[in-house]
Amino acid sequence: MGERPVLYEAANRIGMITLNRPDHRNAMTPELLDAFSEAITQARSDKEIRCLVMTGRGRCFSAGADLRSSMQRSDLGKPSRDASFAMYEPFLRVLDVEVPVLAAMNGHAVGGGFGLTLLADIRVANVDAKYGANFARLGIHSGLGISYLLPRLVGAANASELLFTGKLIRGDEALRIGLVTHAEEASEVLPTAMGLARAIAGSAPRAVRQMKASIRRGLRWEIREAALEEARLQAESLATDDAKEGVSAILQKREPEFTGK
Repeated sequence: MGERPVLYEAANRIGMITLNRPDHRNAMTPELLDAFSEAITQARSDKEIRCLVMTGRGRCFSAGADLRSSMQRSDLGKPSRDASFAMYEPFLRVLDVEVPVLAAMNGHAVGGGFGLTLLADIRVANVDAKYGANFARLGIHSGLGISYLLPRLVGAANASELLFTGKLIRGDEALRIGLVTHAEEASEVLPTAMGLARAIAGSAPRAVRQMKASIRRGLRWEIREAALEEARLQAESLATDDAKEGVSAILQKREPEFTGK
């Protein structure tokens, strides 16, 4: 029996969720999503932790959806709002975690993997890694509430440029535009995140939880509503010729030729 695609562990009042498909860039599959949901359940029921850190094993935080797996299952040929939303629902459960959540972005985070980092309260980036929502290059609408969260983190203009071009930015640029609070060398990403987690864990837990609730008041509902609307639009876009062309181009490592159909 192989290793689980997502791991949960806790020590010294800090919980940690690790995406554990390093050979596949921690790409999202049904198995990974189910395991992530289980890990969130463990974290929420662990009354000893005062902070939760999310990270990825290997060179990537997460490359987003496993496109090869999706193509093999013909997901792209049978789009629906409910199917699109169900794919992101396990990640949206991060919103239900009462303690602060940190994203230790050890490597590249793209698409849905990038969206997962936006659900965290604090983000620590790898200065040399690349981050972004490449949906426009795939011919599909963004998901996971990215179109709602990103403008609130980096401003409408920066968010528009990232979403409309689908470009990826380095960790140092992510720091400059306010997407992350720290950009470190690869070897220092997790230690920096853990240092922040220890500082949070040393603060008064009730006060911290209340302050998080105050910051996020109303946000949980709004993000879920945004994600549901994105799922509808994503399902529509997945049925287009442009979506088929975008995914094929990525898999074939060539530039896409979009027609607007």
